[in-house]
Amino acid sequence: MTTRAFQAIGVAVMLTAIPASLFAQSGPSHTLSEHVFNAGGRPAQAVTSASTSFRLSLDSIGESIASRTLSGASFRLGGGLAMAYVPPGEVAGLQMLADQQTLVWSSEPASTAYNVYTGLLSSLPGGFGACGVARVPGTTASDVTTPSAGTGLFYLITGVNRLREEGTKGYTSYGAERSNPLPCP
Repeated sequence: MTTRAFQAIGVAVMLTAIPASLFAQSGPSHTLSEHVFNAGGRPAQAVTSASTSFRLSLDSIGESIASRTLSGASFRLGGGLAMAYVPPGEVAGLQMLADQQTLVWSSEPASTAYNVYTGLLSSLPGGFGACGVARVPGTTASDVTTPSAGTGLFYLITGVNRLREEGTKGYTSYGAERSNPLPCP
């Protein structure tokens, strides 16, 4: 035999020496437990799924354990804290009221605050505005700026979630996401 043949046999012997019960997901004589640094902190809101034959606890902080939500006809298993605070989507429904100073927009479900970007119409597309007002708690803001004759202003609103993640400035007519080179602080 060659050296390569001996290596292949050694691997096969090692695999057959491992008890099959270690690969099982549940059984009456063992408990499968996984721990991470500080046991994930064991937050009070940890996801726990259970039935008469198993108990599964996912204690993740920040990033989810699974890349997406797992679900079936009788269960839904979220990915942890990251699933609770999804990134904000595009904010829609922006209007300037008749007083020419008050902006209103539609609520974005994942947002707890909003950033208002503004700029001269002549600067478009550019960076799609500079930060005018940061962290507006509601869906209304005011701007008393009066553009000079022959010019105009534009406004763009982004959502911010509880983790201070800012949503998109929207998409170009080509479908690419608009850049945000100077986000609100």
